[in-house]
Amino acid sequence: MAVQNGRDLLIKMDMTGAGEFETVAGLRATRIGFNAETVDVTSLESEGRWRELLGGAGVRSASISGSGVFRDAATDGRARQVFFDGEVPRCQVIIPDFGIIEGPFQITSLEYAGSHNGEATYEIALASAGALNFVAL
Repeated sequence: MAVQNGRDLLIKMDMTGAGEFETVAGLRATRIGFNAETVDVTSLESEGRWRELLGGAGVRSASISGSGVFRDAATDGRARQVFFDGEVPRCQVIIPDFGIIEGPFQITSLEYAGSHNGEATYEIALASAGALNFVAL
């Protein structure tokens, strides 16, 4: 796989609840992480006293984060409303030459910042809130 542009990793949010995904505007940096909890089943009979894990068990989750500048009143307003209303909209993360992750996410953090001689910025964090689907590109 060739080197990819970071700007091509996109976070999109369902703007209306009808599957109309729009890129969250103004993001300069984005990140997605996948996690899986382990279930330790080690016992006195474990070979060589090595830890044993139960395959297929545990909770899987994903987290998304991004930071950027305000660019688009519609997506900024939608993200703010989703946060304050506690909504769990469907989101997509497009990972270049890899695929599209889609599923419900909740905004867990929305931070705003600015300085007297700079632009207004924001940071957003989302946590998976259900099953995610993956479609390879």
